[in-house]
Amino acid sequence: MRKSLFIIPLIAAGIAATALSCNNTQASPERKTTGMDSTEKVKRGEYLVSIIGCDDCHSPKRMGPMGPEIITELRLSGYPSSRPVMKADTSEVNQGWAMFVPDLTSSVGPWGVSFSANLTSDETGIGNWTEENFLRAIREGKYKGLETSRPLLPPMPWFVYKNMKDEDLKSIFAYLKTVKPVENVVPAPKTLADVAKK
Repeated sequence: MRKSLFIIPLIAAGIAATALSCNNTQASPERKTTGMDSTEKVKRGEYLVSIIGCDDCHSPKRMGPMGPEIITELRLSGYPSSRPVMKADTSEVNQGWAMFVPDLTSSVGPWGVSFSANLTSDETGIGNWTEENFLRAIREGKYKGLETSRPLLPPMPWFVYKNMKDEDLKSIFAYLKTVKPVENVVPAPKTLADVAKK
């Protein structure tokens, strides 16, 4: 195992591709909303965020006695801007591997280097987003939910989450808007050349 990076085979990419191909053969889920009040909506969103793995990539972690532990005060704030972007042996990518930093907030693969977004209610996160932005980000895989923005990068599984009902996505957004704001400007994606060890 490398000092600063876990190297993970592209099995994850294969799973993602399988999920994507399966997704293309499924009927669209019913997307009508029900009459939840705002408290129920936030509670539902909290539940969904806790079970669909948002913390896995979007929450910085430290190593504890049982392995990675979420840094509570940084929960859902994405890749920490205070952390330097590490160099990597990108030749491994050409051999079919993807790499993650130990807390999974950044990954390296054929797409380059991606960093998990800040999902907190701070303006450096989703504080300025509208519900429409959030729905577009998840349904269409658009960065910041803007029509003309770049695509969301792997390993974000938006192509799986886009199958969620409107009421579930709106509940997640309502919950994220209540999450403690953390000021954290996540780095822009990098090319493999940007992080290659010389």
